[in-house]
Amino acid sequence: MSSAALKKRPKHLELSKIRLPVPGIVSILHRASGAVMFLMLIPLLLTVLDRSLASQESFEDLRFQFSSVLVKLVVIGLSWAFIHHFLAGIRYLLLDLHIGIDLPTTRFWSKVVLVAGGILTLLVAVAIW
Repeated sequence: MSSAALKKRPKHLELSKIRLPVPGIVSILHRASGAVMFLMLIPLLLTVLDRSLASQESFEDLRFQFSSVLVKLVVIGLSWAFIHHFLAGIRYLLLDLHIGIDLPTTRFWSKVVLVAGGILTLLVAVAIW
């Protein structure tokens, strides 16, 4: 490589100036929601199932704990992680089948995943509250 080409290259990346496209945002959120589900949702569901089946008292205790605002917010956040991961997963399965792989279609369905995930999470929030 010539010295002129080396001088034009940036010395560092300025992350605040990088604009990620919508499919990239969906991809990152898909990975993050998968990690959140693996690290938080699955252990929480197993614990809740175990405690709810242990006795009538522990079930009533769980009902009381789930009436808390903080727990409701956590459940809504975990619901978003599940919903987004599910919708983005369907999108990726279709991409694996070579359906909608051109750029405008990919951008459209990425926006649909984000909007539909938000609307479905809002419906879950209304049902919980």
